[in-house]
Amino acid sequence: MTKNHPFHLVDISPWPILGALSTMITMLGLIKWFHLYNNNLILIGLLSTSLIMYQWWRDVTREGTFQGLHTNKVAKNLRWGMILFITSEIFFFISFFWAFFHNSLAPNIDIGMIWPPKGIESFNPIEIPLLNTLILLTSGLTVTWAHHSLMENDYYQTLQALILTVILGMIFSMFQLFEYLEAPFTISDSIYGSTFFMATGFHGLHVLIGSTFLLICTIRHFNNHFSSIHHFGFEAAAWYWHFVDVVWLFLYISIYWWGS
Repeated sequence: MTKNHPFHLVDISPWPILGALSTMITMLGLIKWFHLYNNNLILIGLLSTSLIMYQWWRDVTREGTFQGLHTNKVAKNLRWGMILFITSEIFFFISFFWAFFHNSLAPNIDIGMIWPPKGIESFNPIEIPLLNTLILLTSGLTVTWAHHSLMENDYYQTLQALILTVILGMIFSMFQLFEYLEAPFTISDSIYGSTFFMATGFHGLHVLIGSTFLLICTIRHFNNHFSSIHHFGFEAAAWYWHFVDVVWLFLYISIYWWGS
């Protein structure tokens, strides 16, 4: 069928409704896990969500890479979609910083009128937090190296830089897990524990999502899906990773360093 416009009208797909149902199962499983200490439903939900995500992304990859449906107009709109998504994520994290500064700048009598609250032993900002900062900043350099190498059609340097970025993201996550296991306070220890674990925990989740995003880009690059002029999938992952880097810098300066 011929068309006289540059837009992509997607085919009928089962993935949106199935994705919504599997996400609902995951959320119900989360509630069951928290209240009944039974994780079978959340495991089913996570498995089904992962399978649907894989197949949905596979279809998008086919449309953009092999069927040529991601025209310049479509790619421009995808860019705007990613920009607006990252903007929404910025406001998501602003809410955590707002809660942190609201309570830390004027601590009330319930927490001893001091910050950190009485009885809280905070982390040393020049130990694992500083190391993780250096790791994330380095990963920002490697993902930029990958982007410039891709634009210069340097296949092997792009592959090396992407692999290095994914490894650095995984190392960051392992250090954060170790930090959580060794933490002298929990999420239920006053407003400090709540804001600390909510802010750093959601950032950690974004690092895992970004690492997965970049791993998929690495596999796609290995399979020659990207060219120097057509690689928005990678570009979106790089934008997301830089966003994760910047959020961590604010977290480190405000919560780990100033807030300790």
